[in-house]
Amino acid sequence: MTTNTSDPVLTLTTPADILAAVPYLVGFHPADSLVIIGLVNGRIQVAARWSLPFPSGTLAPLGSLFAREAMTQVVIVGYGSGEQVTPAVDEARAQAAKGGVEVEEALRAHEGRYWSYICDLPHCCPAQGTPYDPVAGRVAAEATVRGMVALPDRRALERTTAPVAGPVRAMRRATAEVVADIRAGLAAAGRSGAGADAFAKEFVGQGLVRVRAALAAHAAGGRVDDTEAARIGLDLAVIRVRDEAWTLMDESHAGLWKDLMRRLEPRFTPPAATLFAMAAWRGGDSTQATIALERVLALDPGYSMANLLMHALQSLLSPSMLRGRLPTPAELDTAMGVPHAGWLLPLLTLLDQEPHDDPVVCSPAPSPT
Repeated sequence: MTTNTSDPVLTLTTPADILAAVPYLVGFHPADSLVIIGLVNGRIQVAARWSLPFPSGTLAPLGSLFAREAMTQVVIVGYGSGEQVTPAVDEARAQAAKGGVEVEEALRAHEGRYWSYICDLPHCCPAQGTPYDPVAGRVAAEATVRGMVALPDRRALERTTAPVAGPVRAMRRATAEVVADIRAGLAAAGRSGAGADAFAKEFVGQGLVRVRAALAAHAAGGRVDDTEAARIGLDLAVIRVRDEAWTLMDESHAGLWKDLMRRLEPRFTPPAATLFAMAAWRGGDSTQATIALERVLALDPGYSMANLLMHALQSLLSPSMLRGRLPTPAELDTAMGVPHAGWLLPLLTLLDQEPHDDPVVCSPAPSPT
């Protein structure tokens, strides 16, 4: 089998090759995991990972994935003890049989050895398992040369999108100044009436301009400064401004939203982190998308856009379903009408909150990553 032709190509011919390739397909060396690799005529089309153990029925969405992507074969790899892995592999094999998809290989890897659920010949698949090294050999070397990356574990991948460490006083100062400026504007305009509506219209208009300018600067290789980042963070609290970024979404925008989600104060992070998740998902990186959404939902469990996107990931939906279906900015204007003071209510709620640190992130439900 080979990897997708749109990515660096690796040729996999043995179980050891498969085990060496999996970390590069999911972005890190998995543990206590189930990995499903879907193929179309021998070429890898999709790879998805679940943490183990998971509840019975977790893999039910595989049926629609197999049909939608016209899968012809599947490779199943479980990491961990037999007690933990075997029920998950059995469920995956049952889903493949139900969908008429051939199981090309099914493996369990644990403590440097692997076992096959397909082969029971003692001369090639001994009962004590077969030793393997996922970081040595041809596949790992070829993947590295081709620019593919496999981090040590999922936690290492999480750190690449975690809040920036080190000196953050400049960003905090910039945020405090922007918050004070908005409070002053709100105080002068009032919380209701014509003045408040005029302030909301101006705020939204400036926010839309800032979002587009930030996207243009990012495309040109630039980076927004702390004050501009803080302003965009507050702008995105207004749904119309956030949805502008949503409708303009392209996977190339991931870098901007990742930068902002790492720099913004936690209370202002959910919109930017969800936009990053969307860009990552569109770019084929469901692992990064899931990690970002877990952070959002730890901060705000009711954040609707993050919940919708997490549901799409858990259901193994394809981001292609959104292509050509998102409204244009003009259509948003028509649907939402003229900005008014009510649009600022989510922002006002955030302004009333005290700054706080990120909570401990816990995945809300078993998700393919």
